[in-house]
Amino acid sequence: MGAGNWSQVTEFVISGFPHLQGIQAYLFVLLLLIYVTTVLGNLLVFLVVRLDSQLHTPMYHFVSILSLLELGYTAATVPKMLSNLLREEKTISFSGCLLQIYFFHSLGATECYLLTAMAYDRYLAICRPLHYSTLMTPARCAKIAVGCWLGGLAGPVAEISLVSRLPFCGPNRIQHIFCDFPPVLSLACTDTSVNVLVDFAINSCKILATFLLILSSYVQIVRTVLRIPSVAGKAKAFSTCASHLTVVLIFYGSILFMYVRLKSSYSLDYDRALAVIYSVLTPFLNPFVYSLRNKDIKEAVRRQLKRSGILIE
Repeated sequence: MGAGNWSQVTEFVISGFPHLQGIQAYLFVLLLLIYVTTVLGNLLVFLVVRLDSQLHTPMYHFVSILSLLELGYTAATVPKMLSNLLREEKTISFSGCLLQIYFFHSLGATECYLLTAMAYDRYLAICRPLHYSTLMTPARCAKIAVGCWLGGLAGPVAEISLVSRLPFCGPNRIQHIFCDFPPVLSLACTDTSVNVLVDFAINSCKILATFLLILSSYVQIVRTVLRIPSVAGKAKAFSTCASHLTVVLIFYGSILFMYVRLKSSYSLDYDRALAVIYSVLTPFLNPFVYSLRNKDIKEAVRRQLKRSGILIE
């Protein structure tokens, strides 16, 4: 196909939830409530950690970055999903679609790296407690955080570059709830096997490598904790990891099934359900996981409310 015929499609139509057309208004209200709660919850965790000096530790430094990351992660897809629920024509420009894919995947990759860094932090704290303060210094925490951001932002560049060169001259309906690599590649008017292989290789390395690193950290943590003689000591050690492990299981449980496969082996509805879990529900649950189950953050919220005069005891 000649270069002059490339990218004739100037916009895409996002199918969204075609089987739920009769309840679009209810879906809008539900998604809006979830999104507002996600923004407020993650913003609260971020501000509390930053404002309370007692939480200025490596673990909570990473927690605050995760909360900030979730704000951008959800902003990449949810506002557009909300607007599409109110519109008859659910369109997005070609460039807008590529930007959505880039920010969604780059911030998702950053989260993978950050969750790995948090697992490493817990490994050092539990398995090498005597060396923890010298190994996990503020300067090293900052370098790790910057590395996570830079690695994530650079991650999808090759994939986006390849997709931007593909010809799109036929159907323009994306069978998904937002722009993503697999449904967009299925609309190209040429062979996309190279794109699929590159996408599979990058996602496999990125997702599987970070997941295996997290898993290996927790294997060492469990071994160390089981050697602690007291039941109270074991419970305290496990409690410091519970929130992080919960987030890891929810996040990786969905993206592993979604992206580490060569072709779509599930139904479109299955893919949409997975997308809702990792793009909407995981960021929504994170502030609850890290606040309701965390005594330090709950106490910090109480201190900040007292300081501001909102809470009087």
